[in-house]
Amino acid sequence: MPATVLLLAASPVGRGCLVDAASVLPVLAAVEPAVLSGADTANVVELADPLEPQAVLTRLRAAAAASGPLTVFVTGQLQLDRKQRLPHLALARTTPATVRYTALPWHWLREELRLRPPGATSLVLDLHADAETWQWLRANPLDVGRGNAVYGRVAPPPGRRAVASPTYMKAVATILRSGRRPPLEELHQQALLRIADEAPGLVLAAHGPAQDDPHAAISAAVQAGRHADAEALAAHHEQAAVRAHGPGSDPALHWSEVRADLAMLAGDPVRSCRTWLSIAAARLAAGQPADAPAVEAAVDRAHHQWGQLQEPADARELGAHLADLRSRVPGRREGALDHVRRQLSQLQTQG
Repeated sequence: MPATVLLLAASPVGRGCLVDAASVLPVLAAVEPAVLSGADTANVVELADPLEPQAVLTRLRAAAAASGPLTVFVTGQLQLDRKQRLPHLALARTTPATVRYTALPWHWLREELRLRPPGATSLVLDLHADAETWQWLRANPLDVGRGNAVYGRVAPPPGRRAVASPTYMKAVATILRSGRRPPLEELHQQALLRIADEAPGLVLAAHGPAQDDPHAAISAAVQAGRHADAEALAAHHEQAAVRAHGPGSDPALHWSEVRADLAMLAGDPVRSCRTWLSIAAARLAAGQPADAPAVEAAVDRAHHQWGQLQEPADARELGAHLADLRSRVPGRREGALDHVRRQLSQLQTQG
């Protein structure tokens, strides 16, 4: 099966730009797809200075859904939103005041990669942080999710009014242009050696965990088409988490989220939508705020699955619950509640 490579380079236009991210794309694009991916054949998707976080999410979601190995090269800058102080990848229109609405939340990337098989996903990162985000990173790890290999660096902010060059990623691209992709750990070390005359900042180097992770067994079952087995394994771990931590606990809700994703992968949008709605309601009942990332993600995923429903009766039933949740959790996509209400209005005229 072919591999997938996602090349993402993004930074704000104007004074807020910390790194000339797009300058690395011509060098990376000159590398043969097979070398970029480390596989015989590969599909390469390139995103240069994208404008909208939803557009990036769509491409990321499609790449994450591919069954073969996935390598994600990300060059850009990290900023915190002012409300929740969570890291985002700044996009072309991002300013310090609009991070929440114009940048890609970093946890979106982690969430989209969550159900990929352990060891099937690699990330190569050359990120630059503004002063506020740099301080945040000193106390908080940049989470890319379990089971994924990550290599790269996060550089501190450049000098006043300076725009940095993505030297780490350019070094990676230059090495790959030789026509051979060494193991990623070796590639990472070679790139660091090439930029040894500068302070690399925060160095990122982590392998995915070993295959005894229960997520590995679930992913293997999905890859083999054994969806019922995958669901049974996830349900078993969910019940164990409920017994150990309670029904509204994060461990229990995590396994509920896994089951919602498994229903989607099995082609059962009714069960997936219903489960995501229950997860969102449980998180709100536990006192989590409406703009918490996990709450927003649950409602967004329920909304997406609702859009896949074929039977009007199912759409009406679940749409009523979705509209209620959307009134409390509007999310980041403008007009989401209006969309549900319009669709429900149309459904009322159907038999």
